[in-house]
Amino acid sequence: MKTFIIQSDDDLNKVKQWILNRNLSQNQEQDKDQTITKTVQWIIDTVRKNGDSAVIEFTERFDNVTLQPEELEIPNQEIIQSFNTLEPNILRIIEKSAEHIKTFHSKNIRNSWEETLEDGTVLGQKIVPIEKVGVYVPGGKAFYPSSVLMNVIPAKVAGVKEIIMVSPPSYNGTIHPVVLATAHLAGVTRVFRVGGAQSISALAYGTEHIPSVDKITGPGNIYVSTAKALVRDVVDIDCEAGPSEVLVIADKTANPAFIASELIAQAEHDEKACSVLIITQSDIHLVKDVEEQIQKYINQQNRKNIIESSLNNFGAFIVTRDWDELIYLANFFAPEHLSIQTEFPRKIEMKIVNAGAIMLGDMTPVAVGDYMAGPNHILPTGRRARFSSPLTVEDFRKVSNYIYYSKSRLHNQANDIMTFAEIEGLTAHAFSINIRTGNQRDVKNE
Repeated sequence: MKTFIIQSDDDLNKVKQWILNRNLSQNQEQDKDQTITKTVQWIIDTVRKNGDSAVIEFTERFDNVTLQPEELEIPNQEIIQSFNTLEPNILRIIEKSAEHIKTFHSKNIRNSWEETLEDGTVLGQKIVPIEKVGVYVPGGKAFYPSSVLMNVIPAKVAGVKEIIMVSPPSYNGTIHPVVLATAHLAGVTRVFRVGGAQSISALAYGTEHIPSVDKITGPGNIYVSTAKALVRDVVDIDCEAGPSEVLVIADKTANPAFIASELIAQAEHDEKACSVLIITQSDIHLVKDVEEQIQKYINQQNRKNIIESSLNNFGAFIVTRDWDELIYLANFFAPEHLSIQTEFPRKIEMKIVNAGAIMLGDMTPVAVGDYMAGPNHILPTGRRARFSSPLTVEDFRKVSNYIYYSKSRLHNQANDIMTFAEIEGLTAHAFSINIRTGNQRDVKNE
């Protein structure tokens, strides 16, 4: 892991540049020559043109699974069987997590509203759910029932009628039974054993068997993320997520073993995951203490090679001159996960304005947010927390504004509206007011 000890403004700028360069390295340099983008665009165009046959061809090429068109969708009885045969203790844990997620997200619903003014004018907003949503659940060597819950339950709470789930057939030519069982529990409508960029294109444009949707959510690899970015002109997406990241703020009261465990846990996600500890000069001893704990525990991890690669390339210790500088850099970093392991974590939290999820205290590891607490673990990465938010119920709902103008209100505002239109040179707008109010005003055509 890199170590930055800030002793001057030049040092501070070097840290800021490292943060910016880290994002570039993670999210852009891997596609310098646009090879990935070109490949994904080709996959999208081919699926759009050839439908199911293209999906089947790419599934065989990338997943080594041969399917017939009627096999793309997993039969409902197979999904129910997966649920019915799920080990009771696993079912209990998933149900508990689902209930916590539902409870948390149910508090996030806005209501439609309407206001009638004295002159009879009506103003309001109608808030309704998106009708059809596609959810991507990663596959590969691991399986992720938590991703099912975090995507599907907010959509269900929002009132989405149809939820289409896609996931690679990476478990014996189908989807892992725990993922299928979780999909049934969460309320998924239909499930397709298709992954990669081809599944995103199918959800965006539709094929003979896979319906098009109005929004696509869920994490995936660089090909999936790129595909989501390329189809967002026809379908909404949740975000363009990059590699996972954690920033740990600590002081002398923190347990070095707890800090090390947080850095290691985030690093096991991906070789490009970013794990950073930031402290002040007075607590510089933590650098050595945490390094020792990392070396102590890293050999016990199943994903040791991934962790070491992540920490070596994207891990860092940052030592600031004071707490003001630390807070400034934390907000500049705008981390996906922020772990505050200090004596008074709420005092720090009050000064944080850019973070996807904030874990307060040394008894709140990121993992509780990943699996059980209730808040969503689909979070903005790559400094997007400066302007983006976690996935919420409101991401699955949309607003329509409506206006009913009374005759008296239109007459009272007619001259102002027409003048405004004339300022912008839109004389037909002014005419549409004039013809209704009978002002017989000469509309300026300048």
